[in-house]
Amino acid sequence: MRNNSKPNIYSRMQRFADFTKEQIIKGNTAGANRCLQKAEDIYRSGSLHIKNLVANVYVYSVSTFLELHNYNIQNLFPEALFGEYKTQINASSL
Repeated sequence: MRNNSKPNIYSRMQRFADFTKEQIIKGNTAGANRCLQKAEDIYRSGSLHIKNLVANVYVYSVSTFLELHNYNIQNLFPEALFGEYKTQINASSL
């Protein structure tokens, strides 16, 4: 049975993360930076639920990709997203 409902917010955020990664793969740094800045804006203006969504789906997905491909995350991520990345790293090392 196929589910024809609209994608939920989690799958939409994952698609946005995938799109960001595609921009990086293509070497479109301006496009990737726009995506990262948009995620930062969503994070900063969002409710607690939205902040958790951005942190747990977008930041996790994009940062994992960047780590695997040896990118400098600190240079790419805006301030709030980098803060969430550091929180995830610190939590994983406990």
